[in-house]
Amino acid sequence: MAKALIIDGNALMHRSFHALPPLTNKFGPIGAVYGFFSILLRALQQIKPDYLFVAFDHPGPNFRHQLYIGYQLKRPEMDANLTPQLKLCQEMLAKADIPILIKEDVEADDVIGSLARRLRRRLQVYILTGDRDLMQLVRPRVRLLTWQRRLTQLRVVDRAGVEEELGIKPRQVVDYKALVGDSSDEYPGVAGVGPKTAGQLLQKYGRLEAIYQHLAELPPRWREKLEKGKNAAYLSQKLATIVTNLPVSARLQPARWNRPKLTALAKVLQEYRFPSLARRAGRTLGKPAANPQTKLF
Repeated sequence: MAKALIIDGNALMHRSFHALPPLTNKFGPIGAVYGFFSILLRALQQIKPDYLFVAFDHPGPNFRHQLYIGYQLKRPEMDANLTPQLKLCQEMLAKADIPILIKEDVEADDVIGSLARRLRRRLQVYILTGDRDLMQLVRPRVRLLTWQRRLTQLRVVDRAGVEEELGIKPRQVVDYKALVGDSSDEYPGVAGVGPKTAGQLLQKYGRLEAIYQHLAELPPRWREKLEKGKNAAYLSQKLATIVTNLPVSARLQPARWNRPKLTALAKVLQEYRFPSLARRAGRTLGKPAANPQTKLF
Protein backbone atom coordinates (compact mmCIF):
# COMPACT_ATOMS: atom_id res chain seq x y z
CA MET A 1 0.00 0.00 0.00
CA ALA A 2 1.24 3.50 -0.85
CA LYS A 3 2.18 5.74 2.08
CA ALA A 4 1.66 9.39 2.95
CA LEU A 5 3.73 11.33 5.46
CA ILE A 6 2.15 14.40 7.11
CA ILE A 7 4.47 16.69 9.08
CA ASP A 8 3.21 18.62 12.11
CA GLY A 9 5.23 21.72 11.18
CA ASN A 10 4.78 23.82 14.30
CA ALA A 11 5.45 20.94 16.67
CA LEU A 12 8.65 20.00 14.84
CA MET A 13 9.88 23.59 14.67
CA HIS A 14 9.23 24.21 18.37
CA ARG A 15 10.91 20.98 19.41
CA SER A 16 13.94 21.71 17.24
CA PHE A 17 14.20 25.26 18.56
CA HIS A 18 14.32 24.13 22.18
CA ALA A 19 16.36 20.96 21.68
CA LEU A 20 19.22 22.24 19.55
CA PRO A 21 21.86 24.91 20.21
CA PRO A 22 21.39 28.27 18.48
CA LEU A 23 22.92 28.38 15.02
CA THR A 24 23.21 31.24 12.56
CA ASN A 25 24.26 31.82 8.98
CA LYS A 26 23.77 34.61 6.45
CA PHE A 27 19.98 34.15 6.76
CA GLY A 28 19.99 34.78 10.52
CA PRO A 29 19.11 32.26 13.26
CA ILE A 30 18.67 28.81 11.70
CA GLY A 31 18.92 26.24 14.53
CA ALA A 32 15.24 25.28 14.42
CA VAL A 33 15.27 25.15 10.62
CA TYR A 34 18.26 22.85 10.71
CA GLY A 35 16.48 20.58 13.19
CA PHE A 36 13.29 20.59 11.13
CA PHE A 37 14.96 19.42 7.93
CA SER A 38 17.26 17.01 9.75
CA ILE A 39 14.28 15.19 11.27
CA LEU A 40 12.36 15.44 8.00
CA LEU A 41 15.19 13.69 6.17
CA ARG A 42 15.32 11.01 8.86
CA ALA A 43 11.57 10.44 8.50
CA LEU A 44 11.81 10.25 4.72
CA GLN A 45 14.55 7.66 4.97
CA GLN A 46 12.68 5.58 7.54
CA ILE A 47 9.15 5.71 6.07
CA LYS A 48 9.96 6.12 2.36
CA PRO A 49 6.62 7.83 1.66
CA ASP A 50 4.96 8.16 -1.70
CA TYR A 51 3.39 11.52 -0.73
CA LEU A 52 4.50 14.32 1.59
CA PHE A 53 2.54 17.17 3.21
CA VAL A 54 3.45 19.75 5.87
CA ALA A 55 0.80 21.44 8.02
CA PHE A 56 1.28 24.63 10.05
CA ASP A 57 -0.89 26.60 12.46
CA HIS A 58 -2.54 29.74 11.18
CA PRO A 59 -1.05 32.67 13.15
CA GLY A 60 -4.45 34.05 14.16
CA PRO A 61 -6.87 32.86 16.85
CA ASN A 62 -8.98 29.77 16.22
CA PHE A 63 -12.39 28.48 17.27
CA ARG A 64 -11.03 27.10 20.55
CA HIS A 65 -10.26 30.62 21.74
CA GLN A 66 -13.93 31.45 21.17
CA LEU A 67 -15.07 28.36 23.12
CA TYR A 68 -12.87 29.12 26.11
CA ILE A 69 -11.36 32.53 26.86
CA GLY A 70 -8.57 30.92 28.88
CA TYR A 71 -7.38 28.71 26.03
CA GLN A 72 -3.60 29.17 25.73
CA LEU A 73 -4.10 32.49 27.55
CA LYS A 74 -0.82 32.38 29.46
CA ARG A 75 1.21 30.67 26.76
CA PRO A 76 4.23 32.91 26.05
CA GLU A 77 4.48 34.55 22.67
CA MET A 78 6.68 32.86 20.12
CA ASP A 79 10.35 33.59 20.73
CA ALA A 80 11.67 36.43 18.61
CA ASN A 81 14.35 34.11 17.18
CA LEU A 82 11.82 31.44 16.23
CA THR A 83 9.36 33.62 14.30
CA PRO A 84 11.73 34.38 11.38
CA GLN A 85 12.82 30.74 11.31
CA LEU A 86 9.23 29.62 10.88
CA LYS A 87 8.92 31.90 7.87
CA LEU A 88 12.28 30.73 6.53
CA CYS A 89 11.24 27.08 6.86
CA GLN A 90 8.01 27.68 4.96
CA GLU A 91 9.91 29.59 2.28
CA MET A 92 12.31 26.69 1.81
CA LEU A 93 9.50 24.14 1.66
CA ALA A 94 7.74 26.21 -0.99
CA LYS A 95 10.92 26.42 -3.07
CA ALA A 96 11.29 22.65 -2.81
CA ASP A 97 7.69 22.31 -4.07
CA ILE A 98 6.52 20.54 -0.91
CA PRO A 99 2.82 21.24 -0.18
CA ILE A 100 2.15 23.47 2.85
CA LEU A 101 -1.31 23.31 4.45
CA ILE A 102 -2.61 26.20 6.60
CA LYS A 103 -6.25 26.95 7.35
CA GLU A 104 -7.84 29.88 9.18
CA ASP A 105 -9.82 29.45 12.42
CA VAL A 106 -8.34 26.01 13.16
CA GLU A 107 -5.05 24.52 14.26
CA ALA A 108 -2.62 22.40 12.32
CA ASP A 109 -3.92 19.42 14.32
CA ASP A 110 -7.34 19.87 12.72
CA VAL A 111 -5.88 20.13 9.23
CA ILE A 112 -3.80 17.01 9.89
CA GLY A 113 -6.79 15.12 11.29
CA SER A 114 -9.01 16.01 8.34
CA LEU A 115 -6.31 15.18 5.80
CA ALA A 116 -5.46 11.88 7.50
CA ARG A 117 -9.12 10.86 7.53
CA ARG A 118 -9.35 11.43 3.78
CA LEU A 119 -6.03 9.83 2.86
CA ARG A 120 -6.51 6.71 4.98
CA ARG A 121 -9.19 5.50 2.59
CA ARG A 122 -6.47 4.56 0.11
CA LEU A 123 -3.12 5.14 1.78
CA GLN A 124 -1.19 4.20 4.91
CA VAL A 125 -0.74 7.50 6.74
CA TYR A 126 2.11 8.48 9.04
CA ILE A 127 1.97 11.71 11.07
CA LEU A 128 5.31 13.09 12.24
CA THR A 129 4.65 14.87 15.53
CA GLY A 130 5.64 15.12 19.17
CA ASP A 131 2.12 16.07 20.25
CA ARG A 132 0.42 13.26 22.16
CA ASP A 133 -2.98 14.85 21.47
CA LEU A 134 -2.70 13.41 17.96
CA MET A 135 -2.80 9.90 19.41
CA GLN A 136 -6.57 10.21 19.12
CA LEU A 137 -6.11 10.00 15.32
CA VAL A 138 -4.41 6.59 15.37
CA ARG A 139 -6.27 3.97 13.36
CA PRO A 140 -5.28 0.80 11.48
CA ARG A 141 -4.17 3.01 8.56
CA VAL A 142 -3.02 6.01 10.62
CA ARG A 143 0.10 5.89 12.76
CA LEU A 144 2.21 8.50 14.50
CA LEU A 145 5.92 8.91 13.97
CA THR A 146 7.36 10.49 17.12
CA TRP A 147 10.85 11.70 17.95
CA GLN A 148 12.78 10.68 21.00
CA ARG A 149 14.29 13.10 23.49
CA ARG A 150 17.52 13.79 21.57
CA LEU A 151 15.83 13.92 18.16
CA THR A 152 18.09 11.13 16.96
CA GLN A 153 15.50 8.37 16.63
CA LEU A 154 11.94 8.11 15.37
CA ARG A 155 9.37 5.66 16.72
CA VAL A 156 6.20 4.46 15.02
CA VAL A 157 3.19 4.54 17.35
CA ASP A 158 0.22 2.36 16.46
CA ARG A 159 -2.84 1.45 18.54
CA ALA A 160 -0.79 -0.87 20.75
CA GLY A 161 1.73 1.92 21.28
CA VAL A 162 -0.97 4.31 22.45
CA GLU A 163 -2.29 1.75 24.91
CA GLU A 164 1.23 1.06 26.16
CA GLU A 165 1.99 4.74 26.73
CA LEU A 166 -1.34 6.02 28.07
CA GLY A 167 -3.11 2.86 29.19
CA ILE A 168 -6.13 3.68 27.02
CA LYS A 169 -7.28 3.21 23.43
CA PRO A 170 -6.82 5.95 20.81
CA ARG A 171 -10.58 6.65 20.73
CA GLN A 172 -10.43 7.37 24.48
CA VAL A 173 -7.69 10.03 24.28
CA VAL A 174 -10.20 12.89 23.97
CA ASP A 175 -12.10 11.78 27.06
CA TYR A 176 -8.83 11.26 28.92
CA LYS A 177 -7.95 14.91 28.17
CA ALA A 178 -11.45 15.93 29.20
CA LEU A 179 -10.80 14.47 32.64
CA VAL A 180 -7.18 15.49 33.25
CA GLY A 181 -7.13 18.74 31.25
CA ASP A 182 -4.09 20.12 29.49
CA SER A 183 -1.58 22.39 31.19
CA SER A 184 0.09 23.48 27.94
CA ASP A 185 -3.18 24.57 26.30
CA GLU A 186 -4.54 25.68 29.69
CA TYR A 187 -7.93 24.04 29.76
CA PRO A 188 -9.06 22.66 33.10
CA GLY A 189 -10.39 19.12 33.00
CA VAL A 190 -11.87 17.91 36.29
CA ALA A 191 -10.06 19.35 39.31
CA GLY A 192 -8.50 16.58 41.39
CA VAL A 193 -8.69 13.90 38.69
CA GLY A 194 -5.24 12.82 37.57
CA PRO A 195 -3.95 10.45 34.90
CA LYS A 196 -4.23 7.34 37.06
CA THR A 197 -7.85 7.96 38.04
CA ALA A 198 -8.80 8.98 34.50
CA GLY A 199 -7.25 5.80 33.13
CA GLN A 200 -9.08 3.62 35.63
CA LEU A 201 -12.43 5.25 34.90
CA LEU A 202 -12.02 4.93 31.14
CA GLN A 203 -10.87 1.34 31.37
CA LYS A 204 -14.04 0.49 33.28
CA TYR A 205 -16.65 2.66 31.53
CA GLY A 206 -15.14 3.36 28.12
CA ARG A 207 -16.31 6.93 27.48
CA LEU A 208 -16.86 10.17 29.38
CA GLU A 209 -20.63 9.97 28.87
CA ALA A 210 -20.73 6.48 30.39
CA ILE A 211 -18.75 7.66 33.42
CA TYR A 212 -21.35 10.33 34.12
CA GLN A 213 -24.15 7.83 33.59
CA HIS A 214 -22.68 5.66 36.36
CA LEU A 215 -21.73 8.31 38.90
CA ALA A 216 -23.81 6.59 41.61
CA GLU A 217 -21.50 3.57 41.42
CA LEU A 218 -18.34 5.55 42.12
CA PRO A 219 -16.64 6.12 45.48
CA PRO A 220 -17.74 9.44 47.06
CA ARG A 221 -14.31 11.05 46.61
CA TRP A 222 -14.49 10.55 42.82
CA ARG A 223 -18.21 11.21 42.48
CA GLU A 224 -17.99 14.62 44.16
CA LYS A 225 -15.11 15.77 41.98
CA LEU A 226 -16.82 14.62 38.81
CA GLU A 227 -20.14 16.22 39.74
CA LYS A 228 -18.46 19.52 40.53
CA GLY A 229 -16.32 19.44 37.40
CA LYS A 230 -18.92 18.21 34.90
CA ASN A 231 -19.13 21.45 32.90
CA ALA A 232 -15.34 21.72 32.79
CA ALA A 233 -15.08 18.11 31.63
CA TYR A 234 -17.41 18.59 28.68
CA LEU A 235 -15.78 21.91 27.75
CA SER A 236 -12.38 20.25 27.86
CA GLN A 237 -13.72 17.43 25.71
CA LYS A 238 -14.67 19.93 23.00
CA LEU A 239 -11.31 21.68 23.23
CA ALA A 240 -9.39 18.40 23.03
CA THR A 241 -11.28 17.01 20.05
CA ILE A 242 -9.36 17.29 16.79
CA VAL A 243 -11.66 18.24 13.92
CA THR A 244 -11.56 15.64 11.15
CA ASN A 245 -14.25 16.86 8.75
CA LEU A 246 -12.74 20.06 7.40
CA PRO A 247 -12.99 20.57 3.64
CA VAL A 248 -9.29 19.97 3.12
CA SER A 249 -8.58 19.48 -0.56
CA ALA A 250 -5.40 17.51 -1.20
CA ARG A 251 -4.11 17.04 -4.72
CA LEU A 252 -1.80 14.06 -4.68
CA GLN A 253 0.37 14.69 -7.71
CA PRO A 254 2.00 17.85 -6.27
CA ALA A 255 2.62 15.93 -3.05
CA ARG A 256 4.36 12.97 -4.70
CA TRP A 257 7.71 12.19 -3.14
CA ASN A 258 10.29 11.04 -5.67
CA ARG A 259 13.82 11.61 -6.93
CA PRO A 260 13.10 14.97 -8.60
CA LYS A 261 11.68 16.22 -5.29
CA LEU A 262 14.82 15.00 -3.51
CA THR A 263 16.96 16.84 -6.01
CA ALA A 264 14.94 20.02 -5.52
CA LEU A 265 15.18 19.74 -1.74
CA ALA A 266 18.94 19.17 -1.88
CA LYS A 267 19.36 22.28 -4.03
CA VAL A 268 17.26 24.36 -1.63
CA LEU A 269 19.26 23.14 1.36
CA GLN A 270 22.49 24.01 -0.45
CA GLU A 271 21.14 27.44 -1.44
CA TYR A 272 20.25 28.25 2.18
CA ARG A 273 23.67 27.15 3.46
CA PHE A 274 22.89 23.74 4.94
CA PRO A 275 25.62 21.73 3.17
CA SER A 276 25.54 18.71 5.49
CA LEU A 277 21.77 18.40 5.10
CA ALA A 278 22.09 18.83 1.34
CA ARG A 279 24.48 15.88 1.25
CA ARG A 280 22.08 13.81 3.35
CA ALA A 281 19.22 14.69 1.01
CA GLY A 282 21.31 13.50 -1.90
CA ARG A 283 21.80 10.14 -0.20
CA THR A 284 18.15 9.66 0.76
CA LEU A 285 16.24 7.35 -1.58
CA GLY A 286 12.78 8.41 -2.69
CA LYS A 287 10.17 5.82 -3.57
CA PRO A 288 7.87 7.05 -6.34
CA ALA A 289 4.19 6.18 -6.25
CA ALA A 290 3.35 3.10 -8.30
CA ASN A 291 0.09 4.55 -9.67
CA PRO A 292 0.24 8.36 -9.47
CA GLN A 293 -3.11 10.13 -9.30
CA THR A 294 -3.71 13.77 -9.99
CA LYS A 295 -6.47 14.13 -7.45
CA LEU A 296 -7.87 11.93 -4.69
CA PHE A 297 -10.84 14.13 -3.70
